[in-house]
Amino acid sequence: MSEYTQSYSTLVAASPADCFAVLTDFEAYPRWSSPISECRVLERHPDGLGRRVAFALDMKLKTIRYVLDYTYDAPHGARWHLVEGDVRDVQGSYTFTPADGRTKATCTQAIDIGFWVPGFLRSTFEKRALQESVEEFRQAVESRARA
Repeated sequence: MSEYTQSYSTLVAASPADCFAVLTDFEAYPRWSSPISECRVLERHPDGLGRRVAFALDMKLKTIRYVLDYTYDAPHGARWHLVEGDVRDVQGSYTFTPADGRTKATCTQAIDIGFWVPGFLRSTFEKRALQESVEEFRQAVESRARA
């Protein structure tokens, strides 16, 4: 696991169930998550939720591909870990907690890209990328909840 773990929270104007629905609608990710160019469910749990999910991220200079394995605590969140891919390790989670008519959505993630990057650069980049990802998620949830 990476020695760099980042966490970011935001308040979402929707319910935990709304957040969970967007989180588990993997096929929709390329429509709202800017770096994700492809997302496919490879295997499903007996309840129909995605178990093994393949991602392709357009990182401008290179497309990064990996497969994650998901477990769930519906509608309170999910955990994931790397199965295979172009990075050494990915582990993370989303938690959804009711907060005064809204939902506090917290994403925590640790990524080991497999090569050395100076700590201050890596930390700054990962923090910004995680924040942007969570804010894009918030916008997707709120848009879907309004529809």
